[in-house]
Amino acid sequence: MVARKPARWSGSDDALRAVQVAFDVEQAVLDAVRTAAFHNNLSTSDQIRQLLKLSSATRPKRPRLTVSLTSQDYELLAGRYGLPADDRLAIKERVTQELIRFAQSPDPHP
Repeated sequence: MVARKPARWSGSDDALRAVQVAFDVEQAVLDAVRTAAFHNNLSTSDQIRQLLKLSSATRPKRPRLTVSLTSQDYELLAGRYGLPADDRLAIKERVTQELIRFAQSPDPHP
């Protein structure tokens, strides 16, 4: 018996078939694409799609920063902030506050 997918999932068929492609290029190319993406307020992926004259998502993306944190990272941050290492939400809030202070500093370039 073949399971039928819900109708609301049909719009994701193309995304499921998409393949991520990595390009090995020199640093100058990386810098140029990243700088253009920054100035155009785009992700690097959307900037590449724009350069290639391909469509990209028209819905606005949630502005966010991401970083991968290991258990050791959480332990280190918990110690720095005086929080339990398993209180990841509180640690995330403190990191968010630190990022905001960084952005508001006179020269946010370390």
